[in-house]
Amino acid sequence: MSTLQWILVDHVVALLGVATWFAAGVTAALGRNRLALGLLAAAVLVTITRLGTVALLAGRGWWFVQEKVLLGLPLLFAAGIVAVLLAGPRLLAARQSPATGLPAGGLVALLTAGYAALAGLVVTFTAGYPLTLSTSLIAVAVVCAGALLTARVVGRPTGQGADAGAPERSAVADAASAERSAAADAGSPEQAPVAAGASALSRRRFLGVAGGVVAAGAGATGVGLLFREPEAMVTGGGPGHAGGAGPKVSVADLRGPGAPAAGGTARRHVLTARTGTVTLPEGRPIDAWSYEGRLPGPAITATEGDLIEVTLRNADIENGVTLHWHGYDVPCGEDGAPGATQHAVRPGGEFVYRFQADQVGTYWYHTHQASHPAVRKGLYGTLVVTPREDRPDAERGLDLTLPVHTFDDVVILGDQEGRAVHDVRPGQPVRLRLINTDSNPHWFAVAGSAFRLVAVDGRDLNQPGEVREVGLRLPAGGRYDVVLTMPDATVTLLLDHDPDQGVLLRPAGAGGGDRTLPDTGDWPELDLLEYGEPAPVPFDGDDADRHFTIVLDRALAMVDGKPAYAQAVDGRAHPSVPDQLVREGDVVRFTVVNRSLETHPWHLHGHPVLILSRDGRRYSGSPLWMDTFDVRPGEVWDVAFRADNPGVWMNHCHNLPHQEQGMMLRLVYDGVTTPFDSTSHAH
Repeated sequence: MSTLQWILVDHVVALLGVATWFAAGVTAALGRNRLALGLLAAAVLVTITRLGTVALLAGRGWWFVQEKVLLGLPLLFAAGIVAVLLAGPRLLAARQSPATGLPAGGLVALLTAGYAALAGLVVTFTAGYPLTLSTSLIAVAVVCAGALLTARVVGRPTGQGADAGAPERSAVADAASAERSAAADAGSPEQAPVAAGASALSRRRFLGVAGGVVAAGAGATGVGLLFREPEAMVTGGGPGHAGGAGPKVSVADLRGPGAPAAGGTARRHVLTARTGTVTLPEGRPIDAWSYEGRLPGPAITATEGDLIEVTLRNADIENGVTLHWHGYDVPCGEDGAPGATQHAVRPGGEFVYRFQADQVGTYWYHTHQASHPAVRKGLYGTLVVTPREDRPDAERGLDLTLPVHTFDDVVILGDQEGRAVHDVRPGQPVRLRLINTDSNPHWFAVAGSAFRLVAVDGRDLNQPGEVREVGLRLPAGGRYDVVLTMPDATVTLLLDHDPDQGVLLRPAGAGGGDRTLPDTGDWPELDLLEYGEPAPVPFDGDDADRHFTIVLDRALAMVDGKPAYAQAVDGRAHPSVPDQLVREGDVVRFTVVNRSLETHPWHLHGHPVLILSRDGRRYSGSPLWMDTFDVRPGEVWDVAFRADNPGVWMNHCHNLPHQEQGMMLRLVYDGVTTPFDSTSHAH
């Protein structure tokens, strides 16, 4: 079973535990002793089963079980053992003697075990990893408060004037009756019962008050610890800030060159962001935010060594805009991250981006200001850089750049919805540049031809072999370059297994109609960790200078100063997640763990990462360099990179709603500062 499946099984078992413990307590309170005994036995079995599921999950990683092992299970086992010892014997006795009642203490113990089981489950869903002292104290305080309140309710001497023929009486009532009889026999018809009752009451009151003080103290301490300032920075096992007053560099000074490389050309563009209605080629109007009134924005193309200069202007986007060059390792001052590398461009303002096109491949650009609504509404475009020593046009064949984007319920590929048609001469090479500009993955399949996946996220793979009848799962923000040779029959690129979505390639000059399309939903996914051939890599990721663990989950956290059920990193949400400190030249390793039930496409700005392993399985094919990789529920990815691009870089989930809900942090180079620091969550 996968880690996700074990997580789900553990959740189900935990819920069964909560249900059975509470059911045992409720049925006991209703006097259904035989049923209560059966439910108690079931609760014990479920609790033991939970121990097994947690042990199996622990084999997948400590991150998946920490709060269960350190808090949830100890709390549940302690309460469960007390419940069995106090309630078990009396419930067993009730099988032979129905008139035997369950002591108030036994009933309290059963319900307290339910509170403990529920508390452990709530901590898993609302606090997650890492377990903190404040969470532990609050959870223990809540369970203790529940137990004390329950004891006060069920221990109250009610019903003493009730029907004397009632089949069951509480132990408290039996004890009071015995005390009254003993006092009467001793010749003290009134004073002895009063003294005994006062003694019992004082003990009960003392225990209640003492327990309340402990619970209140633990809870107050836990709540107080929540307001501690988090650490500002983590070092990943490497050295901290360099001592002394060393030279500091501002990201505002980390800008691109002003001229192209030798033999290159300056390519200048103006992109004006505005709101308005954009009409697709098929005639459908879209209420959009766009660059230059186009969806997607104008395609930016360059040849290796060219200078790309883009002037961004904001006509009327109220929240402001920027340009982020997704996957392109520009100097930090050109990265377009508001609050880190620049201020957002407000209506009427402009900003000039300038960098050298020294990375060949398929990329894209988008705003990074309020990016969840802004990108979704259309503030995106494509960036393609081709090699300087390229083939002649006659040999280049068909080269299509195909960004996929969803506007509400309308999916467009390139600039069209539905299926685009192209006529291609048989034998001609075809390159399909697939770009996912959405926040969720998309599936692509090529029917009718073998193909090669030659590049991932703009970086070439080593000796990619021909494959057919396999699916390509493209992460949010990711890019795949697919190459094939046009056969003498039709070839179809299907999007999300929909025969009406994609691209139809028809052999030019050849007769015949469309071929019947296969059901691509059953095709296996191409595993990129095994695709292509091994090749040397420039560093050893297993001998990293710094190693950071990034645990992704849902948690109650502060987002923009407000409490929220956030998309959290290590239990916190941006801007409260500590920065990651690196030094130039470091080899840095990330272990990215997904505890949640959602996929998180992880994206580090300014650096491609080398994929080392997924769930402990190392790559065996071509070295795989990615800037956005999908961490699916329950997965653990190990990646590494060399810190060779100084700056202050965003490091976040590229499911943009998740980013907006807090799943973001910063990677900061030692000695680099930013004058644009902001706690705003406008990214």
